[in-house]
Amino acid sequence: MRIEPVAPKPGPRRNLSSRRFVVIGAVGLVLLGILFFRLWSLQIVTGDKYLAEANQNRTREVRVPAPRGRILDREGDVLVDNRTSMALQLDPIEIPTQVPVRRKLYARIGKVLGHDADWVRRKVRESKKNDPPGSPITLDPDVDDDIVYYLQEHQAEFPEVQVNRIFVRKYPQGILAAHILGSIGEVTAEDLENNPDKDLAAGDTLGKTGIEQTYDDELRGKPGLTRLQVDSTGRIISQLRSTLPVPGESVRLSLDEKVQQAGESSLQSIGLPGAFVALDVNNGQVLGLASNPTFDPDIFTHPLTQKQVNALYSEDNGAPLFDRAIGGQYAVGSTFKPFTALAALDGGFITPETVVNDTGSITIADQEFDNAGKQAHGPVDMRRALEVSSDVYFYRLGAEMNGTRQLQNWAGDFGFGKATGIDIPGESEGLVPTPKWLNKAHQDQPQYYDPWVIGQNIQLAIGQGYLQASPLQLAVAYATLGNGGTVYKPQLMLQTEDAAGRVKSEAEPQVAGQVSIDPADRQLIMEGLHDAAQAPEGTSYKIFGGFPIKVAGKTGTAERANEADQAWYAVLAPYPNPKIAVVATVEQGGFGADTAAPVALQVLQAYFDKQAHAVSGGAGAVE
Repeated sequence: MRIEPVAPKPGPRRNLSSRRFVVIGAVGLVLLGILFFRLWSLQIVTGDKYLAEANQNRTREVRVPAPRGRILDREGDVLVDNRTSMALQLDPIEIPTQVPVRRKLYARIGKVLGHDADWVRRKVRESKKNDPPGSPITLDPDVDDDIVYYLQEHQAEFPEVQVNRIFVRKYPQGILAAHILGSIGEVTAEDLENNPDKDLAAGDTLGKTGIEQTYDDELRGKPGLTRLQVDSTGRIISQLRSTLPVPGESVRLSLDEKVQQAGESSLQSIGLPGAFVALDVNNGQVLGLASNPTFDPDIFTHPLTQKQVNALYSEDNGAPLFDRAIGGQYAVGSTFKPFTALAALDGGFITPETVVNDTGSITIADQEFDNAGKQAHGPVDMRRALEVSSDVYFYRLGAEMNGTRQLQNWAGDFGFGKATGIDIPGESEGLVPTPKWLNKAHQDQPQYYDPWVIGQNIQLAIGQGYLQASPLQLAVAYATLGNGGTVYKPQLMLQTEDAAGRVKSEAEPQVAGQVSIDPADRQLIMEGLHDAAQAPEGTSYKIFGGFPIKVAGKTGTAERANEADQAWYAVLAPYPNPKIAVVATVEQGGFGADTAAPVALQVLQAYFDKQAHAVSGGAGAVE
C-alpha cells in the first residue's frame, strides 16, 4: 500500500507589531540598565565626592580688591592715592523678570539715588552690554553715607541691592598732570577677552588711560579672597577663611612738581588751547608735560552724565581730554630752522660764513616768498639768520636742497615723523612730507593735495607746509641738539616701589637713535639760538634778555588754515651745556615771543628757581 507524503502544516506567523514591541522592550531594558548603573555609580562609587561638593555649595567666595599703588612725583610727593568708598550695586540674579515689578524696583532705587527709573534702567542695560555676564551692576561707585545708612535701615525693602566697600582714586594735587596720570575703570567683557593672562574678574578695576594704563600690572596689586558660609537664602552665617589682598606697587614719576605747576598755570592764564613739554636733555626724563584745556581726573570716580561726556570731548570746549602735548599735529614754524641749518651744513649746501642779502622777500620759480611783515634784515650769515629768524635765508636753503632727501633725512634722524615711544598712550607719529608721499596723496585725493613742487621744500625749511609734529617731538629734537646727538626715548617712570617704599624696579635711559652732528656745526647753531634769545636784536630778547641764566631759544609762528597763527617757543638751558629742553605752544597765540615764550620762561624760572628782570624790547624780528 502506497503512503502519500503529508505536507507539514505552516506554523503561526508573528506580525510586524509584535517584533517592534520586542525591540523597544530590549532597548528599554538596556536604558534602564544604564540608568541603574549610573545611579549606583553616583550613590556608591562617587557619592562622597558629590556630597562634599553639595556641602560646599553652602559657601560663597568673595573677591577682596587690593589697594591700588600710588603715583608719586620725583620727590615722592603723592599725585594719586586711594580712599575707600561705598559702591551701590545690583545683583543681576535678583532683578525681577516681570517688567512691572522690575520697573517698580528701578523707581524705588532711583528715588534713593536722586534719579528716575529710566536712569537706573540705562545703567543696567549698559552694564549688561559691556560688563562680563553675572557681574554686579554698579549704579554708583561712591554713594554718600546717608544713602548707605538708609539702605542698611531698610535692607529688607532692597534685597537686590548690595553696598560694598571699594577703593577709589583721589588726587591730592587736584588737576595737576591730569593727562599724564590717566584714569581707571571697571573691567569690561572686552577687557577680560583681551587680557587672558591677567588675574581679572568681574568687578575689578583696570587702568584705562595714561600712567594708570601703562603701568596697570604694577599698580593693580593682587586681590584677596574671603570664603563665607551662607544659608539657603544667601544670608551669611560665618566667615570660614580669607586670603589678604596684596597692595599694588607705587610708581614714581620723573615729574618735577614745580616745573609741572608752572607750565600748567602759565597755559591756563592765557586761556587758549596749548601745551608744554620739559625734558632732561641727558637722559630723556620728562620733567613736565601738560595740555590745555585740562580736566579734573576726579570726575571719573563718579558716574558720568551724557552732558559731562559731551563736554570732555567737545571741540567748543577745546576737547579737554585730548592731550595736545603728545597727540597734537602741527606745523612748528621757525623752531624747525636749526635742523634745516644742520642739514644744509652737512650736505655742503652752505658754509657758516656764507652771506645772504635779506631784502625781506625772495622770488623762486616765479613765486615770491616773504619774511614776516616783509621785514628786511640785510646781509646775514647763518648765526645772524638764526638770531633775527630770517625766512629768506632759509627759503634759499630749502630750494637748494629740493630734489634730495637731505632735509627730510635729517628731520627723521632727529625724531620727526615717528612716535617717540613715551610711556603713556595717545601719541601721534607726525609727518615729514616727501615728494613720494605727496604725489601719492595727490593721486589718491587730487581735490585735497597738489603734486610736489619746489615750494613744498621751501615751506618745509621754515617748518611749514605739510610738516606735522607734536610738542613732544620738537622737545626731543631740541634735547638731541642740546646733548650733541643722542636721541633719548622720553620716559615718565623713574621706579616702582612696594608698600613699604622699597625700590622694586628702576627705569634706565633708553637711546632711540644717534645723530652725527659736527661739533663745530652744533656750536654755530647754539650760538645763533643764544643770540636769538638774549642778544638785543634777538626775536625773544624782550622775554629772556633779563633772565639770569644763559639760554639758547627760538621763536616760531606757524600759519594754520582758517585760524590765527600758532605761537611756538623752544629753549635749551643753561647755555652752552644745557640740562633741560622746554617747548611751549599756544594755538591762535600769534607771534611766538608774545604767548609761547612767556610759558617757557615760567617753566625755566621754576626749574632754576631764578626770576627774570624786565628789559626793554629788542629790535629783532616780530616772529
